[in-house]
Amino acid sequence: MLKKKIAVGLGILSLGVSAFASDVINGAGATFPYPVYSAWAYMYYKATGVKVNYQSIGSGGGIRQIVNRTVDFGASDAPLPPNKLDEYKLYQFPAIIGGVVPVVNIPGVKAGQLRLDGYTICHIYLGDIKYWDNPALKKLNPKLKLPHKPIRVIHRADSSGTTAIFTHYLAGTCEDWAKKVGAGKAVKWPVGIGGKGNEGVANYVKRLKYSIGYVEFAYAKQNRLAYTLLKNPAGNFVAPSIETFRAAGESANFDPKKHFYLWMVNAPGKNAWPIAGASFILEAREKKDVDKKVNKFFKWAFEHGDDIAIRLDYVPLPQNLKQKIYNYWKEHGIYPDN
Repeated sequence: MLKKKIAVGLGILSLGVSAFASDVINGAGATFPYPVYSAWAYMYYKATGVKVNYQSIGSGGGIRQIVNRTVDFGASDAPLPPNKLDEYKLYQFPAIIGGVVPVVNIPGVKAGQLRLDGYTICHIYLGDIKYWDNPALKKLNPKLKLPHKPIRVIHRADSSGTTAIFTHYLAGTCEDWAKKVGAGKAVKWPVGIGGKGNEGVANYVKRLKYSIGYVEFAYAKQNRLAYTLLKNPAGNFVAPSIETFRAAGESANFDPKKHFYLWMVNAPGKNAWPIAGASFILEAREKKDVDKKVNKFFKWAFEHGDDIAIRLDYVPLPQNLKQKIYNYWKEHGIYPDN
């Protein structure tokens, strides 16, 4: 039933929009939260008759569209620092928490069997580790029979908040990555093939044997991709799950005075998933009536959409963070009307 609702939600999100329609909300941006936003949109439409038209174009595109004021809200997994928000005259708040996961297509290797750490992922994406039976990989996986096959590296081709989370993780765990490539929504990849959106990366990994990529966890589950275990800062190998994403979120201190600007990668905690992140909503400061309409949708989602989020492998915002967001809206005069 939930899959049917998501499919209907996707239909709602792709509807054409009249510039004069008062019962339509226009948004664009991150592919990371698209599955949950589409499900929320379906339920909201059923409850209110208001349509949410959200284009899944990547975080960079979402930022550009809200900066150009061509949408009612932008969505980005890469939070903007306060100085950029002031420059672009934007508000910002988190809407959902999830995890970015490495996924592989190695015949005979199932989900949760391959162990990786920051060093091996870093040097795979730098092009230094070229074969699956590299000694560093064999050392982490003594019980797996890894083939002598070239590793086919897949990355994002578009400006991406998922990439920003992934590269912030690499830069924080691997000095070579920090020096040679760095972190951001778009970087100069040393090796690999680029796919557009989480969908594009998932499709490449699904089709290409001996490949590795990174996607938001919901895309790994939906495409039945083999996710890996990761060694976290506490030294434990953990699997991606609601529990390990929540463990990462528990240490996050979102500050409304900084417009909630925060990166969640490499969080402490013995069970924390090391590539966790929040997805953020961006709104124009001068369009308070529009912002109230957008925030009415997200307030409804915060109050009615937690179960759907969990079933789609996202972590809903904790109640104290939701209250911080409500207070932030009130402070800036964008709390939704009844």
